[in-house]
Amino acid sequence: MEKIAVQSELNPEHKKKPVFDVRTLLPALSALLALLINVLVPNSPKYVQKPLPYFTIALIAIIGITLVFAVLSLFFENLRKRVAFKSWFIAAFILLLNILNIATIKLMLLQPIYFPNPDKILKVYVDDGAFILKCLGYSLRLLFTGFFIGALAGLTTGILVGWSRKWSYWVNPLIKIIGPIPATAWVPIALVTFPTTFTASTFLIALAVWFPTTVLTSSGISNVQNSYFEVSSTLGAKALHKIFKVALPASMPMIFIGLFNGTGASFITLMTAEMMGVKFGVGWYINWQKDMLSYANVYAGLIVIAVTFSLLITLLFRVRDKVLVWQKGVIKW
Repeated sequence: MEKIAVQSELNPEHKKKPVFDVRTLLPALSALLALLINVLVPNSPKYVQKPLPYFTIALIAIIGITLVFAVLSLFFENLRKRVAFKSWFIAAFILLLNILNIATIKLMLLQPIYFPNPDKILKVYVDDGAFILKCLGYSLRLLFTGFFIGALAGLTTGILVGWSRKWSYWVNPLIKIIGPIPATAWVPIALVTFPTTFTASTFLIALAVWFPTTVLTSSGISNVQNSYFEVSSTLGAKALHKIFKVALPASMPMIFIGLFNGTGASFITLMTAEMMGVKFGVGWYINWQKDMLSYANVYAGLIVIAVTFSLLITLLFRVRDKVLVWQKGVIKW
């Protein structure tokens, strides 16, 4: 019987056959519909500009990529489940682009100045892609500088306030007064206090990150069970060892919540600072193009911001899952 079982496992005829899930084709079908409408339906007579090929090229690329994933999903069960699960959303997103294309270039139901068609938005990346990347690099440099300064200051302040009653007595009132003030409210003062707009914006971002990190770090440390410290004292641990080996690891979940809140606040502060004072960056680019009534560039900049900030939040969640293995999946993104 064992020989028969082994032979049946080795026999290719007994291997699992490819399984097809029709949902994996939904994105390709949605893109195909958009492609046919874009190519076969004539543009509105009111649309006098030269047709652009970028949306057509993008749709063909989407069809090709989604078909590749559909074929691969026949042989990999995990991939098939993921593709099938996300297929409805991807197909709906492509359908939304199709509706936008119809409402703009085909029927002219929307003002073309304020609501450009997908071709114009894609054209921005072809013409201005290098400059947008340069602006993005400047924004990320400003964001990371302010974020790390604010996170470091918040961790330091939170440790002092959460660990020491003396520090808590003197610093807590300042936190309660200064912290709730939005960082963007300090823009006029920061611009006249600091020598450059970069340092002023760095201060504002750091301030936005500092407050939630401080509050949640101090709360996490102050709520650590006393039994942990009693055991460490029994083993001869000193104050610094208790802080860095007991208090901080135990309060890590709260610290990461503070960092998440600070990250969201830093995004808002970055965009506000760039639109009001900084002479470079994605926020500055959007504001500049808005003044020029180039709304295709505005939407292109917004898409870059959305993708970049989403990736940064995802990265922070990955770091959290690596550090807090026992809490992996508790907070989902």
